[in-house]
Amino acid sequence: MTSLTIVSFSTLTRDPRVQRQIDLLTSDFEVTTVGFGPTPHPDVRHVELPEGARAWPSSKKHLLTGRYNRAYWDMSAVRAARAVLEDHVGRADVVLANDVNTLPLALWLAPRRGIHADLHEYAPREKEHVRTWRWFIAPYQRWICRTCLPRVDSVTTVSPGLASEYAREFGVVPEVVTNAAAYEDRAPRPTGETIRLLHTGVARANRRLESMIDALRDGPDGMTLDLMLVPSEPGYIEALRERARDLPAVRFRDPVPYAELVDAVAEYDLSIVVFPPTTFNLEHSLPNKLFEAVQARVGVLVGPSPDMADLVREHGIGAVLPGPDAESLRTVLHGLDAAGIDRFKQAADHSAKALSAEVQTMAWTRALERISGR
Repeated sequence: MTSLTIVSFSTLTRDPRVQRQIDLLTSDFEVTTVGFGPTPHPDVRHVELPEGARAWPSSKKHLLTGRYNRAYWDMSAVRAARAVLEDHVGRADVVLANDVNTLPLALWLAPRRGIHADLHEYAPREKEHVRTWRWFIAPYQRWICRTCLPRVDSVTTVSPGLASEYAREFGVVPEVVTNAAAYEDRAPRPTGETIRLLHTGVARANRRLESMIDALRDGPDGMTLDLMLVPSEPGYIEALRERARDLPAVRFRDPVPYAELVDAVAEYDLSIVVFPPTTFNLEHSLPNKLFEAVQARVGVLVGPSPDMADLVREHGIGAVLPGPDAESLRTVLHGLDAAGIDRFKQAADHSAKALSAEVQTMAWTRALERISGR
């Protein structure tokens, strides 16, 4: 079998996109995985990186003086990977490198047939809302993109907006592989008298989740909103709870394991997927929760983020808000009824196969088959 090394500086068992790669490719390739945490699949050889190793450069001296190559190879995660992969150089047929921070390592591994890069974010603007990140890390990220991306054989990324920006800035033409969920064979649940709204995801202040709470003030009767949030920034969820303290229609629900998430979403009628354009990556995101809603056969409410708006309009699976704010959401909520929501659910059912991981991830298979010459 063709040998494939999948590299990611993430905890592989908690990285849904990398896990999809592993599940998809293990049957056709002899797979070695490199990343943090325990083995992600029983049929792979796993190289576990030491817990606590850093995959971001920490030397301000190197970053300020433009010694980006030194900054990269000094990172503890990279040093650990080189130490354990020394005898692996030149042995793999193909390397699948996740995110730009693995690209120099992938090139050092020198696979016999080539490298595919899967870019989960637009790296040069990943944390542009943080001033020190813009100063120190953004130029380093652009250096990796400029020097490494022209040397890989194919590229994928998560949305059309990100693909266009990579093409404009670095001359590569990524194919889009969305963060789609696996296909589920289920039927839409009819909307009842109470319309149940849900938002799931990481609780970060730059996503301005308080706007959903504020939209329920003077919102239509007969609607509830559940927030299923994963902690990220200290105190933010507590602040949201305090903001919703006088709103009995707003409730907080503990997150469920990823394997149970679509079942949990299917208990609701509409999933709210609204992000303000506080960063380039947020503006052009196509997040997991959008595709989980489709497989759960519920409708979606999205903001004017261009990639999400285009997908929702193309498939008719929900409504697009005129803005990412509380007033826009409240206005749309007042215009909804059970019959309209049921039409969204039926459209989600009709689109579930086309928007499933099984269809979307075929681009990875095609790319790796081209590289390996199969």
